[in-house]
Amino acid sequence: MEREIYDKLLKWKKSKYRKPLIVYGARQVGKTFILTEFGKNEYDNLIILNCDKDERIKEMFDHGFRMERIISDIEIISGQKVEPKKTLIFIDEIQEVPKAISSLKYFREDASEYHVVVAGSLLGLAIHEGVSFPVGKVDELTLYPLSFAEFVLAKQGKSAYEKLKNDTVESLDSLSSVYKDLLREYYFTGGMPEVVVEYVEGRTPEELRDVQKKILANYFLDISKHAKSDILGRIHQVWNSIPQQLAKSNKKFVYGDIQKGARAKDFELAIEWLLDAGIIYKISRVRKAGVPLKFYEDFSGFKLFLLDHGLMGAMVDAPISEILLSDNVFEEYKGTFTEQYVLEQLMCYCSTGIFYYDDKTTKLELDFLIQNEKNIVPIEVKAEENLRAKSLKQFYTKNPDSKPIRISMSGYRKEDWLTNIPLYAACRILDCSK
Repeated sequence: MEREIYDKLLKWKKSKYRKPLIVYGARQVGKTFILTEFGKNEYDNLIILNCDKDERIKEMFDHGFRMERIISDIEIISGQKVEPKKTLIFIDEIQEVPKAISSLKYFREDASEYHVVVAGSLLGLAIHEGVSFPVGKVDELTLYPLSFAEFVLAKQGKSAYEKLKNDTVESLDSLSSVYKDLLREYYFTGGMPEVVVEYVEGRTPEELRDVQKKILANYFLDISKHAKSDILGRIHQVWNSIPQQLAKSNKKFVYGDIQKGARAKDFELAIEWLLDAGIIYKISRVRKAGVPLKFYEDFSGFKLFLLDHGLMGAMVDAPISEILLSDNVFEEYKGTFTEQYVLEQLMCYCSTGIFYYDDKTTKLELDFLIQNEKNIVPIEVKAEENLRAKSLKQFYTKNPDSKPIRISMSGYRKEDWLTNIPLYAACRILDCSK
């Protein structure tokens, strides 16, 4: 399976400023697979050290950080010669050995000639639990579930993918029926690699739903195994409440919807745990549109989204036939899946922060607000062929330098002040807002 992060890995390898690389991402998004493929394809030899399976790795880092000894130990454990630039050292599940995380500082300072990548499913948790993190000594990437473009590549092939990513958005209208059908399938499968691979191989929808349920069960086990007992129940409460919170017309996260009378202090640690595990996303509110948007972030208002819309469908037992066969699938569930889908695409392609807009004075709300270089980009998501844009117009009138984007089932349309992008082309938001 091809992943877009591969090109970023190649750039990392070739960079003269290369540092040890940390690849973040939730469990089962494909970190081990893609880093193994990268090592096999781009290096003479690949050494994989799995901290969860080999006790010798912990012992290796228990004896200090003299790099000459560590490299020698790696050679003994792996039975392979470690050669600068020719060997990729891949330390997997590194969160199980905190001192291995600390060692990355010394790989950078004392052994920068060696190429080192690390990954771990619960790495965010380890870092926030007192592990000495090598600030400034590492490069970092995040792997997400497959974007829709990556799904198109897996299901339809290179030509459909290249057209979606590189042709003019207007030209995509000629294949709109193809991309809409693929989007319908993607609404069901989501982007978890195991689900997509088995879908491409011809597994039945019912079998795929079982795979999704298994992934959810594994997340449940992770929570039960790694969360502290005093917040375990609250983590489950937050996790289980997210689909219902997103089904509201106002998708702002409300503590009282979890438990009557609940306040922030009751659930803040539970939310932080889920964020550190990488299985939910949080976008904060802004009430003023200025550059940089980060200056105007209001932490008191936020939305929570799940990692993957396919998992959300399995979580709420969304009828498979409704998703795969219904003509109104994109309009069902109050657009819940659609806003979740767009957020996932933004997570893959927008590196400057994602927010939502809520002006308490005018009561104006917008689904998303991002910054594309110096441009403020308000985004309104429509789950149907809807060309109305009252909220966007109101925002634009107040912020005439902004680049409003409406995402809907309608085709590409460029007006004086507004650009409509079809849902299947959400990956092109940045291209259309320059």
